[in-house]
Amino acid sequence: MTAAATVPSMMTPAGSVAARMAAVADQVAGPAADDVDVRGRFPSETVAALRAEGLLAALVPAPSGGGGATLAEVSDGLVALGRRCASSAMVVAMHHIQVACLVRHGTSPLLRDYLRELSDHQYLLASATTEVGTGGDVRSSICALEVTDGRFRVEKQAPVISYADDADAVLVTARRTPESPESDQVIVLCRPPDLELEQVGEWNALGFRGTCSTGFVLRASGDTGAVLAEPYADISTRTMLPVAHLLWSSVWLGIATDAVELARRFVQGEARRKPGTTPTASMRLAQTTVLHQQFIDMVHSSLARFEEADADDRLGSIGFAVGMNALKVSASTLVVDIVRECMLICGLAAYRLDSPYSLGRHLRDAMGASLMVNNDRIMANNAQMLLVHRGE
Repeated sequence: MTAAATVPSMMTPAGSVAARMAAVADQVAGPAADDVDVRGRFPSETVAALRAEGLLAALVPAPSGGGGATLAEVSDGLVALGRRCASSAMVVAMHHIQVACLVRHGTSPLLRDYLRELSDHQYLLASATTEVGTGGDVRSSICALEVTDGRFRVEKQAPVISYADDADAVLVTARRTPESPESDQVIVLCRPPDLELEQVGEWNALGFRGTCSTGFVLRASGDTGAVLAEPYADISTRTMLPVAHLLWSSVWLGIATDAVELARRFVQGEARRKPGTTPTASMRLAQTTVLHQQFIDMVHSSLARFEEADADDRLGSIGFAVGMNALKVSASTLVVDIVRECMLICGLAAYRLDSPYSLGRHLRDAMGASLMVNNDRIMANNAQMLLVHRGE
């Protein structure tokens, strides 16, 4: 765990949240992306730059010292980050998912005060939702909160806590009590000095290498005011799941967008070398841009659907859940399809690691999308919901 320095809130920097995130992407994340990937290291310079800009509190309401940004603004910023360094973008996306949960569901005085502190210090939040022994089912827990005299204790065997060593706090799921069933879960904010992380295993993955998604034994204690009052099932349905799918999809759109840009530049270069001819790959590029536009429209329409459902109190509806699950499956499939098509367009230049048109990192990162909550599990959930869905 790292201690964040106190930085000004989002008062002095000019420009929109998305534009400022894009500037960090171009000036900081992009130049460091290859080193982050090769070494499998945390993108510390990107997070430091976002912290200095006050952007880690972008989703925190202005009265609590944050940027008061919309989810759509953060989404646009993540697309820009995803174009330059998908690992950086994924870290930032996962952080904002946790911030959204605190903003929308952290109602205790302790948690409201923490939001102000997060804004002042630009804390980075991590998440521990998976657990050894549950088969990857985040909607069940084996560990449980033990509460005595207004304080909790919890110990969790977590196979993955992304960037835990560089986070300032971790939001942890657990059973409400030792007597509670596995599905009766809560989320609790765990932070130093009452947080201990014992690393188990290493992180040497194919893609998203900079997320440093290592396993840990987590031990924590604290005031029960750090426990979010609403059941995790409700928080997941109304915030964590849809926001995760929206922001993850934004990262994947960034990967696809950069791949299409590289393919376009390659085809244009071929056309300049042979004036008066149409490159063979130009037709495939035209077809790929259709997929890319579908991807853009899908993310934008899903963001609008979230805002509408939130305003109409339909976030808990079956139709909305099916739609958000469909977004995740579609986006994680499209990013691979688009990157693969761009590799065919650029040919050997995309396959080589020493080429300006290299798409190796894009493809490796894209392949992880379908595994972040396995698509088969998501489709099985949709199949169950569709058995009782009556249309909305």
